[in-house]
Amino acid sequence: MKKALSLLMAATLALGLAACGGTSTDANNDAANDSNASGDGKVWVIASDTVFKPFEYTDASGNFVGIDVDLVDAIAEDQGFEYKINSLGWDAAIAACQSGQADGMIAGASITDERKESGWIFSDGYYQATQTMTVAADSDITGFADLSGKTVAVKTGTQGAAYAESLKDEYGFEITYFEDSPTMYQAVLGGQTVACFEDTPIMAASIKEGDLALKILEDTANEGAPYGFAIFNADNQELIDMFNAGLANIKENGKYDEIIAKYLG
Repeated sequence: MKKALSLLMAATLALGLAACGGTSTDANNDAANDSNASGDGKVWVIASDTVFKPFEYTDASGNFVGIDVDLVDAIAEDQGFEYKINSLGWDAAIAACQSGQADGMIAGASITDERKESGWIFSDGYYQATQTMTVAADSDITGFADLSGKTVAVKTGTQGAAYAESLKDEYGFEITYFEDSPTMYQAVLGGQTVACFEDTPIMAASIKEGDLALKILEDTANEGAPYGFAIFNADNQELIDMFNAGLANIKENGKYDEIIAKYLG
């Protein structure tokens, strides 16, 4: 089975998705040409984020890796379908799916009623994640009550952002939005913001592997929600069905646990 893994960064995207990163015409032509590469004539195009470690990121060798990447690979092998992953960035991945330039999206996307109501069609959950608040390692902030009159950082369109927005008025802080997690972290490290809100496993992995001078505050996590694979067009229901079936199988045969342990221990 051929598995093509394409690293197409959001900065190279054009035309229909220019406003938020877009996807290149060449990439679309490649995807269309590849669609005749297998027996059933279908190569599923799956959009992803660029940096959401350990779920998707580029390693030191330049390979696009992570829990989401390995899960798609294992599920595709189990279900016998072909695919390519385009690393576009969060906003551009959503736009690619909405415009039909990608068939589905895997990017640590929390399953929420709000997203379902706006057109997201989710798979079964594949990882339960909470969101939490993180501050500089030497910060004297100990909880939400210390945020009054200050500014926190969030990543646009994420559950971390939604969590901060739900607390903003109660605790009297302002919010600054960023397009990616590394830039958000640097805003805290550089003192432009006093804290950031992020998915707990992402924050923990980033602090450990990046040796970042940040700390996750205890008792600041919400209840969380599961991550899900998503489509935005009901015509692609087959992809959701295969994802769900494959996910169940790799959980049963131990491959899922192997993937999680590989990245999270």
